[in-house]
Amino acid sequence: MSEIINQEDFWNNCYLTGQTGWDMHQASPPLTTFLDSLNDKSISILIPGCGNAHEVDYLMAHGFHRVTVIDIANSLVKKLQDKFKGMPVKIINGDFFNHEGNYDLILEQTFFCAIPPYHRKNYVLKMHELLNDKGWLAGVLFKENYGFADHPPYQGSKNEYVQLFSPYFNILKIELCNNSIAPRMGNEYFVKLEKKRR
Repeated sequence: MSEIINQEDFWNNCYLTGQTGWDMHQASPPLTTFLDSLNDKSISILIPGCGNAHEVDYLMAHGFHRVTVIDIANSLVKKLQDKFKGMPVKIINGDFFNHEGNYDLILEQTFFCAIPPYHRKNYVLKMHELLNDKGWLAGVLFKENYGFADHPPYQGSKNEYVQLFSPYFNILKIELCNNSIAPRMGNEYFVKLEKKRR
């Protein structure tokens, strides 16, 4: 995939040196609000590019028990394996784009914005492949002009998201979050997308 996304050393170094400015040190409030609306705790959930996996803490505390996370940084994955030892969490060290599986829900939290824009179509295709029929991709995407053009977090726009996802997903929701953390307030869309049959 991308020059950055495939560089395990790049992401490893970010975690080893503490260069993780994207880390909120808590689960994303728009995601926790969404998770609170789910009654079926048996659904299979994937979190790609999971980082420090704060959302997993929330999932475990609220009874979800079929959770898989994947990240390319092996030093981070080792910490997660220790942290979640004995819990119903499958932790994978690898490239998301090589991952195989089937999920009812994929949670998006600062993974999309780490991928250079010219690889976004591959992201959409992989999400579609990994989801079960009627499965959901849900999470947050950044609003217009929040981020950078030449390095992560990469910018995006609502119009782009609609054009990118609509051939493969029913767009159930793309709306500004009303409960983002203060530094991101007004700069995040909550998205809920349902896999289309093709």
